[in-house]
Amino acid sequence: MNTLKAAPQVWDWRNSGLVTPVKNQEQCGSCWAFSATETIESAWMKKHKLTNITMKPLGPQQIVDCDNSDDGCGGGNPPTAYEYVQQAGGQETEADYPYTGEDGNCAFQSSEVYAKVQNWKYACSSEDEPTLLENTYMHGPSSICVDAANWQDYESGVMTAWQCAWINLLDHCVQAVGWNLQASTPYWSVRNSWSTDWGESGYIRLEYGANTCGLTQEATFVISA
Repeated sequence: MNTLKAAPQVWDWRNSGLVTPVKNQEQCGSCWAFSATETIESAWMKKHKLTNITMKPLGPQQIVDCDNSDDGCGGGNPPTAYEYVQQAGGQETEADYPYTGEDGNCAFQSSEVYAKVQNWKYACSSEDEPTLLENTYMHGPSSICVDAANWQDYESGVMTAWQCAWINLLDHCVQAVGWNLQASTPYWSVRNSWSTDWGESGYIRLEYGANTCGLTQEATFVISA
């Protein structure tokens, strides 16, 4: 891993165009595939000097259908999703492999690959938010997995650690895209995959410095090919 750089107190990768539009996983338990896809997108944009205007969104359905190490709509993990994309030789676009919101037969076509993964790494160890922050600043938005048991009723504001349930019950994967350490309650800016109708136009703010919802327990970033 490269030497970490000092990150600013306030940062949001959306302002740099490295975050694609909020997606909707619908009733399929494919958050892990969405989180992995979003992080692959951001890494690809960062390396190849693209933005959310010029980047073609990738298709998480490919991972849902073709990643045999995970369970499609029944759940999975971003690390094994990255490894699948590496082994497959890349990921197709959403246009070429549309989302259906249900498990399907693998229809991957290597000739349609748009983005590739070289490697992935854990962004921090448990409860080490400063290192997660530094890696998210250096490498781009990170995938994080959380306990989202209390997220259904979230509408706006900063969700504090005490508002979350047990942090060892990670049941949802999302994407950390920024932070504000100068706010009265410092927070992470996190993109969800429940459409823009949920939360703050599809986003939630999680209290920084308290491992809110277990956000450091399985945080990863992608190194793009």
